[in-house]
Amino acid sequence: MSLQSTMLIDKHFTISPVDPRLYGSFIEHLGRAVYGGIYEPGHPTADENGFRRDALEAIRALQVPIIRYPGGNFVSGYNWEDGVGPKDKRKRLLELAWWTTETNEVGTNEFADWAKLVGSEVMMAVNLGTRGIDAARDLVEYCNHPSGSYWSDLRISHGYKEPHRFKTWCLGNEMDGPWQIGAKTAVEYGRLANETAKVMRWVDPSIELVACGSSSSGMSTFAEWEATVLDLTYDNVDYLSLHTYYNNNSNDTANFLARSLDMDQFIGSVASICDYVKAKKRSKKKIMLSLDEWNVWNSIGSSRAEERWQVAPPEFEDVYTHEDALAVGCFLITLLKHADRVKMACIAQLINVIAPIMTENGGPLWLQTTYYPFLHASIYGRGTVLHPIISSPKHDTKDFTDVPYLEAISVYNEEQGHITIFAVNRHLTERMELDVDIRSFGEVSLLEHIVLENEDLKAVNTKANPRNVVPHSGGKTSIDNGRIKAVLAQASWNVIRLQTKI
Repeated sequence: MSLQSTMLIDKHFTISPVDPRLYGSFIEHLGRAVYGGIYEPGHPTADENGFRRDALEAIRALQVPIIRYPGGNFVSGYNWEDGVGPKDKRKRLLELAWWTTETNEVGTNEFADWAKLVGSEVMMAVNLGTRGIDAARDLVEYCNHPSGSYWSDLRISHGYKEPHRFKTWCLGNEMDGPWQIGAKTAVEYGRLANETAKVMRWVDPSIELVACGSSSSGMSTFAEWEATVLDLTYDNVDYLSLHTYYNNNSNDTANFLARSLDMDQFIGSVASICDYVKAKKRSKKKIMLSLDEWNVWNSIGSSRAEERWQVAPPEFEDVYTHEDALAVGCFLITLLKHADRVKMACIAQLINVIAPIMTENGGPLWLQTTYYPFLHASIYGRGTVLHPIISSPKHDTKDFTDVPYLEAISVYNEEQGHITIFAVNRHLTERMELDVDIRSFGEVSLLEHIVLENEDLKAVNTKANPRNVVPHSGGKTSIDNGRIKAVLAQASWNVIRLQTKI
């Protein structure tokens, strides 16, 4: 028995062009993300600067356009000056966000070098926990001003004649969280963020700025925080941040795979708040969204390292399953559905810490299950998102009603003549027969049908078995007179790639 679903794709039914930064990521000085992840002098693959070449290769393949740095909770206690200049003069400090010792071997300049190697821009965060206007404006001057001032000339003396020209800046991190160093009320944060943003822009008028939204939709101050912060910062910021994580700790897979409906509602709610403030201010400016932390995080309730003040101890090194990859696929589809408003998003994080890529200190690198849907979306999800008309059987779960078994979206790259359909069959035991009407595109041919599937929802990739869960191009799809007939395996992620006549 098979489920029956239909989908209509019309090239005139557009949502929005995709901002490539939708496929961003995040690296924080947390656990082994930096030390042991991207940076490990003495590793067999390390280059002359200590960067792991195996990590560079795996990350380059993802084509990540922007990476948020250096935090995260870490940034709220970070003095950026400690991470620049001669390495032998840098301080080893107690890092209070994660109770570790920060060696400061990697700082702003090293990360800028590394980002260039992987072809990414840097989304830089400033400390609005223990610091504020002065440190932020100095950092912008250090990073972006060409020369002729104290901080820009200091950068030059450190070996960086050309400015980094970081464009995107986060005004702190999760400032409503009681766990945050220097946590603030909405009014306290909003006023500080506004004054900081104003002065940062005076140093470099070309930058764009991201204000902190609530740490999650579960915060008691959610919605009120967003409205207050935007009321105080509206004229001086461009984006509002959203953070959201999901898990299957209750071992209810159907409910877990429906969590993308929660993400959908969360994004819609925050967009509505932004538009409320816009109307209140009679403004013509539209605030866009930066979902700069999202992922599956099954260890979210665990504590920091038991033994304090270690250097880069393993933390939050979740091992991802096949069902986690399906969830990530659903979240990516949701982001694409909101491409008109979500212009930046960062899967958190990129390596070792709740990440699609894992390494062993001194040893190999392997790719987790979640690497693959992110890879496919980043490579094939560039172009214009099309609004599909979908008919799918539905089901109810513990927390959600009318959950479609088919989660799908399509992206049209007119320049290349490519249409890509991303689809998840949420049904855990039944395959799905999908009929897609694409007649508006004229003659279309099939490039490939990529499938990520596994009979075991809990299957994982490990160092010993790194290719246990990997995609294949053997999906069953046929095309006849502008109609696609595809078979979507149970509990599967699918990428159907099509070629139009250019």
